[in-house]
Amino acid sequence: MNKIVGKEYLSDKVVKFEIEAPLIAKSRKAGHFVIVRIGKKGERVPYTIASADPQKGTITLVVQNVGKSSGKFCELNVGDYITDLVGPLGKATHIENFGTVVCAGGGVGIAPMLPIIEAMKKAGNKVIAVLAARTKELVILENEVRQFADEVIIMTDDGSYGKKGLITNGVEEVIQREKVDLCVTIGPAIMMKFVSELTKKYNIQTIASLNTIMVDGTGMCGACRVTVGGKTKFVCVDGPEFDAHQVDFDEMLMRLKAYN
Repeated sequence: MNKIVGKEYLSDKVVKFEIEAPLIAKSRKAGHFVIVRIGKKGERVPYTIASADPQKGTITLVVQNVGKSSGKFCELNVGDYITDLVGPLGKATHIENFGTVVCAGGGVGIAPMLPIIEAMKKAGNKVIAVLAARTKELVILENEVRQFADEVIIMTDDGSYGKKGLITNGVEEVIQREKVDLCVTIGPAIMMKFVSELTKKYNIQTIASLNTIMVDGTGMCGACRVTVGGKTKFVCVDGPEFDAHQVDFDEMLMRLKAYN
């Protein structure tokens, strides 16, 4: 089993865990996720790897307490063990020197965005991170993002931190002042839909991570079916990242309601 060696509350409902997993830490790349099970009868839940330390042999997961399984996870403390942890899974983010890359992360979507920001910067890109949340308290991993991004723009719905407005306001601000070669967006499906519609208007290549719809993580349960370019894809094995302009977000939003 995998031991928890670090735990930190990023907000009331969001917890950052550092977990011993040396083989995963050594082989993981930006965009990869793991499947976690808490307890022998626990549910299989996918979590994107926020960061890894191959020297320490640890990976970092950010967990939002939204239900029974994530609640059980958040109750664990340093020294406790995770019953099952499998990975790395999914396809890694395609990293190259695109030029100027805007990384738009909303809410807990900032966690899986962090390794992409780091990888894009190390590949020689100018990276502009646009982070969005409802309030100041829900903006997570800002300091970690600032270590790698050339610029960080923060948007809050209520204006309690950064600038008041939606993530699309921050992204469009960048687009209007300079040439953007690629946009990567991770967050709630409705947010990714509107970021995608915005960048499509400006003809900017956009990648969206659809990890929020995953359940089983192996391609067998079929819960993560999405339509991309008119074809059925499975997020956990074909993704989790896709050409945002080809994703049928309306269908995805409708299917996400099944979990309400």
